[in-house]
Amino acid sequence: MTYQDADNTRELLAGLNGRQLEAVRKTEGPVLILAGAGSGKTRVIVHRIAYMIAAKGISPRNILAITFTNKAADEMRSRVDALVEEGAPEVWVSTFHSLCVRILRRNIDVLGYDRYFSIYDADDQLRLMKDLCKRLEVDTKRYKERGILSAISRAKDELITPEEYELRADGDFETLVARVYPRYQETLKNSNALDFDDLIMKTVELFRESPDVLAFYRNRFRYICVDEYQDTNTAQFVLISLLAREHHNLCVVGDDDQSIYKFRGANISNILNFEKHFPDAAVIRLEQNYRSTQNILDCANTVIANNTQRKVKRLWTENEKGAKVRFRRFQNGFEEAEFVAREIRDKVLGGAAYRDFAVLYRTNAQSRLFEEKFISWNIPYRVVGGVNFYSRLEIKDMLAYLRTIDNAQDALSVRRIVNVPKRGIGTASVDRLEAYAEREEISLFEAMCHPDRAGLTERTAGKIRQFTEMILSLREKAETMTVENLLLTVMEKSGYRAELEAEHTEEADARIENLDEFLSKAASYDEAAGEEGTLSDFLAEVSLIADIDSTSDSDNVVLIMTLHSSKGLEFDHVYIAGMEDGVFPGYMSIDAGDAAELEEERRLAYVGITRAKKDLTLTAASERLLRGEVVENPVSRFVREIPREMIDMGYEGREAKRPALGSFGGRSDPVRQALHTKPSYGDLFTSPVTPKKTFAVKGAKLSYGVGDRVRHARFGEGTVREITEGGRDFEVTVQFDTVGVKKMFASFANMQKC
Repeated sequence: MTYQDADNTRELLAGLNGRQLEAVRKTEGPVLILAGAGSGKTRVIVHRIAYMIAAKGISPRNILAITFTNKAADEMRSRVDALVEEGAPEVWVSTFHSLCVRILRRNIDVLGYDRYFSIYDADDQLRLMKDLCKRLEVDTKRYKERGILSAISRAKDELITPEEYELRADGDFETLVARVYPRYQETLKNSNALDFDDLIMKTVELFRESPDVLAFYRNRFRYICVDEYQDTNTAQFVLISLLAREHHNLCVVGDDDQSIYKFRGANISNILNFEKHFPDAAVIRLEQNYRSTQNILDCANTVIANNTQRKVKRLWTENEKGAKVRFRRFQNGFEEAEFVAREIRDKVLGGAAYRDFAVLYRTNAQSRLFEEKFISWNIPYRVVGGVNFYSRLEIKDMLAYLRTIDNAQDALSVRRIVNVPKRGIGTASVDRLEAYAEREEISLFEAMCHPDRAGLTERTAGKIRQFTEMILSLREKAETMTVENLLLTVMEKSGYRAELEAEHTEEADARIENLDEFLSKAASYDEAAGEEGTLSDFLAEVSLIADIDSTSDSDNVVLIMTLHSSKGLEFDHVYIAGMEDGVFPGYMSIDAGDAAELEEERRLAYVGITRAKKDLTLTAASERLLRGEVVENPVSRFVREIPREMIDMGYEGREAKRPALGSFGGRSDPVRQALHTKPSYGDLFTSPVTPKKTFAVKGAKLSYGVGDRVRHARFGEGTVREITEGGRDFEVTVQFDTVGVKKMFASFANMQKC
């Protein structure tokens, strides 16, 4: 059914509940839709767009819908297209980064960039930073390149320029970043390149510096809807505020209880303080859940209610009550993984599909045991968060070729491929060309077009000319070729594919298969884009693809992933492993004594619980091998926050037996023993909230004192500012070079004197 005019609004609104109807009909002014997990928020957004067009007569070209992932944007796009027949393509449905790329492609020349700019991913940024640190003689043993990049990223999230950062810099690390940051930006601009954070920051800069450009987009986007608003950072907040300031028709949809990306710069205050920023805002709560059973929702509600920084809401459903949430505690991680593998096998034999299952955990390191057990049980699986397809060597090489063709100023890409495949062009020759380019204030590729001027030998200069002539020839072909044909030509002319074919190894064959898959991606792009497709747009699309976007509902495999990666997904059967204090929540959030950190961990637990539709199992181990040591962790406080009557402990009516230590070797079944083990629920509440092995003995001597430099496994190096002796441990305050001031218990922190 499609909707083209106001006469169809009754059909359009059919099937929506009362709160959803209110959200759809409220089209004018600022609106905050607090959409609980599984409450049908995408349906509300799509029907709201259709309602604005059909019932309100709003032009589709004046509507902008923004979300965070390509997968979510594609789903929203397809649903808008299905619901709105006339004008649907004129509605902009986009991610934040894709929106900014489209705007910058048209207008970035205002900021002194060429419109054919490159977009650097994390690998590109790291290569660039390593080169910069070498040039600037940074001690990378003390200050890691990734740490410097992270500091710069956080600054960009807050729209802090290099000049502003220098004024605010405090301490050795920030002083170093203040020295590197401007050089990093200068190098990016000389390469006509932006990193991901620049896409947002430069768009804000464009709007602030060009009132005409801002006025154009304000007039274009009179109605703005932002999905997953709880995940926005400061830069994204400013971007949206600038666009919405004139017409005030801003609808934001999100759930503060699912704000779990603080480490990426997300600012939960954006959604918590929405009414302060927009005093006339309407607030609509969507609390009816269409995904989970009531028992699962009751557990989720109970856990998240322990947070104080939240907007009160309580999920409910008309679905069945369902089975109780199960909790199983095992002797060790091996038994935990074996139990999960066996259960999945048994349920699949009973008629379930592998795609109905997900195993979630707090840290990537927890995947190993599950992978081993799934292999031994012949269970097909995929680990979400592994090596991204576009990060593989051969794909990065091909992308570098395409980038160089599209934007020859991209020195990083030029340097990557100038001797790939090997052409006899050494690093020393490229260094000499770069030095010449820097003296003459020209790009590296331009310097390569005149290699004799850089003092190279005639033999080397000849090889450089062959490379540049090939690139210039490919650039001409790019004007008329499809991306697929251009990519084929690159593989042939460069000799890249021929070199792999000549190897006759399994690794080379696998890389050729990846190249073929990349060709398929190019062909799909050509078909979808038609005559409007360009190499620049193809490269931008590829740059913005995230790993989770590549997961397919049609793949019949068990998904293994971190809790962060699970957001936005749902499964019939969910296992959340490692439910122990010290694992989830992790040591750091417990050590820091920071209520905000712990509340974010609890929101993560809430997200994990609400991924389950029919069946949720929480698992823990009494002992776990962590960082090469066996530690005894108490059951997670998030389990202990759930009332006893809501949990199936798995031991009712059975004799308690303690499972044997060790892994599985013979025909014995310690999993079944673990299932029958009776961990007293009362003990769960009285268990210590910290691992037994890590308490320091009062009066024990520390290896460091106030003023000493110390090293922490996660936070890096810092200076001890204060040490306070407590009842059972020392509380140590450290000014870290990379993350600022942290307060920790000495036994947890396990810091070493530098």
